[in-house]
Amino acid sequence: MKRLLLTCCLSAIALMLSAQLRNPIIPGFHPDPSVCRVGDDFYLVNSSFQYFPGVPIFHSKDLVNWQQIGNVLDRNSQLPLKGATSWLGIYAPTIRYHEGIYYMITTNVGNGGNFMVTATNPVGPWSEPIWLEQQGIDPSLWFENGKCYMVSNPDNTITLCEIDPKTGKQLTPGKALWRGTGGRYPEGPHLYKKDGWYYLLISEGGTELAHHLTIARSKKIDGPYKANPNNPLLTNCSLLGQDKQIQGTGHGDFVQAKDGSWWVVFLAYRNYGGSYHHLGRETYLAPVEWKKGQWPVINGGQPIDTLMQVKTLAPQLPRQAETRAADWLYIQNPVANHYERIGEGFRLHAAPTSLTANEQPTFMGRRQESATFCVETELDASKLGFGCKAGLTIYQINDGHMEISLEKYMTGTVAIVMDYQVKSLSGREMDECGQEDKVRLRISSDGNKYRFEYARNDGQWQHFAEHDCPLLSTEMVGGFTGAIAGMYAEGEGTADFSYFKYTEQ
Repeated sequence: MKRLLLTCCLSAIALMLSAQLRNPIIPGFHPDPSVCRVGDDFYLVNSSFQYFPGVPIFHSKDLVNWQQIGNVLDRNSQLPLKGATSWLGIYAPTIRYHEGIYYMITTNVGNGGNFMVTATNPVGPWSEPIWLEQQGIDPSLWFENGKCYMVSNPDNTITLCEIDPKTGKQLTPGKALWRGTGGRYPEGPHLYKKDGWYYLLISEGGTELAHHLTIARSKKIDGPYKANPNNPLLTNCSLLGQDKQIQGTGHGDFVQAKDGSWWVVFLAYRNYGGSYHHLGRETYLAPVEWKKGQWPVINGGQPIDTLMQVKTLAPQLPRQAETRAADWLYIQNPVANHYERIGEGFRLHAAPTSLTANEQPTFMGRRQESATFCVETELDASKLGFGCKAGLTIYQINDGHMEISLEKYMTGTVAIVMDYQVKSLSGREMDECGQEDKVRLRISSDGNKYRFEYARNDGQWQHFAEHDCPLLSTEMVGGFTGAIAGMYAEGEGTADFSYFKYTEQ
């Protein structure tokens, strides 16, 4: 009886010391996370590809509740994006802190290569780019004994060099450290030192289904590095993980909490409507057991799930879905005078280019962070030029997007139009023309279909069209990003959006 009571007590204590972790911790298009801890505070950054501003930065006290505090790259001089698509632009960043200075290092693919910026406050302002000589993508930093080391992956080889952190000058030739375990695209390297060992964490397999984390270690920073015999360190592309909604687990960064516990942030994606993901790669969290002198073990070697039982964490608070200033995104570098704030809404000056053309279109949007969501606006098209259009779009890449719009004709009538572009497949649906210049528009989704609706003066929402969400998935249209809900205007004239309301169900 005493043994039974003891067992029950121990079980109760274990339950009290555990918590339920809901993944992802930062949903929607927030890939390639990197994290650092400074005292009681955690800071996390993500890649941003063709969008301006670049590299969203988040703050947390507990690793589970995150708030965006800004964007690291918020000036054109820091972030040239000419011609960028979601295959190009800002790749995986790393954030580190050393002797009072925050460092963010990343790659601008297509517009300059590897660079870093610095700040004394993570909110900013961050410095102008310090350009770096060693190329390859996904650079990372390691500080030790007055030296600053950089690792990246030129020629698919994780390569180390010493740099001057003030000028970016390369002080030593690049030295090859490791090519991984044989998976394609060895990338995303991070260095750590623990118990006298240097650990080198990387991603392999490409950032799709076979994405995984592997690790090697050495007694010397420049090697030789020996692979963990139990690699991969993390993957859901396995017998245990293949049926999970979460797939593509990889590209991670370790962090140690103040209580001594270890954790890893990493990217993964959630499938909807089969093996398709349209929300993009998101930020996830898992516990790490890292015993002295041994290899780290992520989540007890078990696959990652949307709900996981972990050691005690702070309670996860309900997410706030409102759109704040830091959430707004523009495709490439925005033409500043194309955007005005009017009351609770926005005035967009139409550009003589289209979303598909991908040449600084007039567009502003925010990440779709939930599969079930709704975005709504009221649009006044009275000042649009003839043959021009404006409206709402759900946008993934320049050849993967859908819109519900108002289009102006010389007759004075306004048509309601639903356009779509899915790779080389394009089409449109039109509803009857009317004399009203002001119409409410709405896009909503249940995770499987996007629904497009409008409401005229009578206030009744009219179902217009619907299309499958997988049409805008990475598997269908490609790219490295996720769905963005936004407003746009094409042609000439202006479009007044009375409000922009984003909600999640």
